[in-house]
Amino acid sequence: MIEPAAASPGARSPFRTALAESPPLWWALLYFFCLLCGYYVLRPVRDAMGASSDIAAVFPPVLLDWAAARGIALGDFTLQVLFTSTFVVMLVLQPLYGALVSRYPRRVFLPTVYLIFIGCLFGFRWAFDTDLPGRGALFFIWIAVFNLFAVTVFWSFMADVFDNDHAKRYYGYIGAGGTIGAFLGPFITTMLVGRIGVANLPLVSAGFLAVCLLCILKLRSWARRNEGARGARDERAIGGSIWAGLKLVANDPLLRGLALLMFFGVGVGTLLYNEQAAIVRQYYPSAEAATRYYSIIDWAVASVTILVQLLLTRWLLRRYGVGPLLLLPAIAILIGFSLLSASPYPLLVAVVQVLTRASEFSLAKPARETLYTRVDRESRYKAKAVIDTAVYRGSDVTFVWVHKALATLGSKIVFLAGIGIAVGMLLGAWRVVRAERRLPEQPADAPAPDRPASRAG
Repeated sequence: MIEPAAASPGARSPFRTALAESPPLWWALLYFFCLLCGYYVLRPVRDAMGASSDIAAVFPPVLLDWAAARGIALGDFTLQVLFTSTFVVMLVLQPLYGALVSRYPRRVFLPTVYLIFIGCLFGFRWAFDTDLPGRGALFFIWIAVFNLFAVTVFWSFMADVFDNDHAKRYYGYIGAGGTIGAFLGPFITTMLVGRIGVANLPLVSAGFLAVCLLCILKLRSWARRNEGARGARDERAIGGSIWAGLKLVANDPLLRGLALLMFFGVGVGTLLYNEQAAIVRQYYPSAEAATRYYSIIDWAVASVTILVQLLLTRWLLRRYGVGPLLLLPAIAILIGFSLLSASPYPLLVAVVQVLTRASEFSLAKPARETLYTRVDRESRYKAKAVIDTAVYRGSDVTFVWVHKALATLGSKIVFLAGIGIAVGMLLGAWRVVRAERRLPEQPADAPAPDRPASRAG
């Protein structure tokens, strides 16, 4: 357990008091900041690869030869192939992910995973520097794997380090540290890509991951101590494969609503992403220019997210609950797609893209994560894994092909169809809001506030 140091709350701000009480909070803040900063340094590179018109840079020669032999212009299906490949790879890796986190404590396997990722980044530096054919597809898919193992498991590791009481007090500060990292990462890419080139950006990210590795090593002693205090059986929390949660999603109204919301919410984002890629191919043909453009978009998303988090999110959540946080993004996106169907200008596409992603990060995602604290452990881990991976990536691969079919009819038709998808998102949000009213404030398997927590898993 973490023993709080003596402090005088009246003499310090809550944040400074929390830092004085909890040495691991320093390392957790630094960890999440560097993790998201390193990820967002690389994300614009991934997006630029997806929008690249240099087909030889994206796909390996063997795939190009296979497509050419069958009369397929692979360059016309770049994002469709990349999204489909990502979906397949994620499905293959999900059982491996479940096996790792159910068999080994995060403090054991995380350092090894991060060392592998750092090694991969040095490999990508070589691939981009030597113009290795097929580097784009490899990097695009690798980023999705990185996001699954490095970013998704972060909060699981935090559950090893902090108990429930400390989590309630510190998680807000840790999340803010990550948001600042997500803000700074695209800014670093914007400033550096013209000077050092795309090839050296993986080294910048590797530096941030090296700091993450240091933070993991520093936090392991607190994780071990916390596990010993509450029993190692808590390590089973993320166990099980993705398929075990399908029945839960099918049978529970709240989980069905969350799956519907995720499916259509990702769908509107995928349509926008594809339209944006077409704009980038036309106006930003070089890798550096495209990377800079996408980094500016990411920077704008992070900026709006921080403002909304500071000014609205906590106030809305505490005063009105999750309803406005789920419904407002769906309504705003519906309005945005309606405007785009009338005037699909490139600047308006970028504005709606920022609105879509910022509302997801600052409003919808915090609301969904809050709901998962009120369901039982099996739903929290197994069903959530289905929604966050299978439903998410399934929506990606579905709507990337829907966009391909609609794009032949023009941008206005794409956005008219997007209005229908946004209505589906609004319907999903409404079903979640209705279902959550029947949820208890505490899940059935949580200890009552006036009883000591059981050590049984």
